[in-house]
Amino acid sequence: MQDVRPEVSHYTYRVTWSAQDNEFVATCAEFPSLSWLAPSQIEALQGLRDLLCEVVADLEQQGEEVPEPYADRRYSGKFNVRVGESLHRELAIHAAEDGMSLNQYVVRRLSAA
Repeated sequence: MQDVRPEVSHYTYRVTWSAQDNEFVATCAEFPSLSWLAPSQIEALQGLRDLLCEVVADLEQQGEEVPEPYADRRYSGKFNVRVGESLHRELAIHAAEDGMSLNQYVVRRLSAA
């Protein structure tokens, strides 16, 4: 259990139009099973934030772990990716042709996605 309740405004939200529901749907990356439908974007976001306040309070009351907002987490800037030998070779060749290290090449390609 965390000592301090996360600020729900720090969570990662997305509000999109749902053609199926004919309303806006708000979702939260840290709580992928929760969503809120409403006629406007603002109402959808506010409804989900209100729900998350209740959910976080309930999790704490039950002694369960409350997800930390992605925005508040620390990241090292490093992650390892395993790729097949042929893709590794292809990426290394492209990097060399562009006159950069493999790391620089992959970062450039990822940031362009």
